[in-house]
Amino acid sequence: MKSRPSRLPARAEVEAAFTGFIAVGDSGDWSRWADLHSEDCVWVEHHFGTIVGRDAIRAKITELMAPVPMMEFPVEWHMIDGNRVVFLPWQVFPDPAGGDTEYRFACITILEYAGNGLWSRQEDIYNPAEGEAAVMAWIGAGGQLAADPGAIGLDG
Repeated sequence: MKSRPSRLPARAEVEAAFTGFIAVGDSGDWSRWADLHSEDCVWVEHHFGTIVGRDAIRAKITELMAPVPMMEFPVEWHMIDGNRVVFLPWQVFPDPAGGDTEYRFACITILEYAGNGLWSRQEDIYNPAEGEAAVMAWIGAGGQLAADPGAIGLDG
């Protein structure tokens, strides 16, 4: 496990990097999102395992998000402690009927800032069963995946 840098960055720098991270995630440009991770970044994704390296992160996130380009990730709260950011981004599928029903599940994400606008570690903590239940409820209400449901782990 990587340790904290000997000199912690200024809070304003970490906050600016986090704001950029959220903006890029909200844009749905997952290749650009991967570019916000250091070359040797470690991404711990509780359902899909540990992904090491920017290129591997890019490959995995573009695969995972291809079926669900309509997802949104509103941040309910965040906190900064030195070079770490902990936040709760809801994983939200829009109402397929056009109403205001949300199909969502909670995720806690921990980021470790490496400097220069890059993140050296990301861990997404959530219950995969809750995620699958939200997806299945959304599909049951008329939501449609843009690609093979096996890509997001719904094939058993």
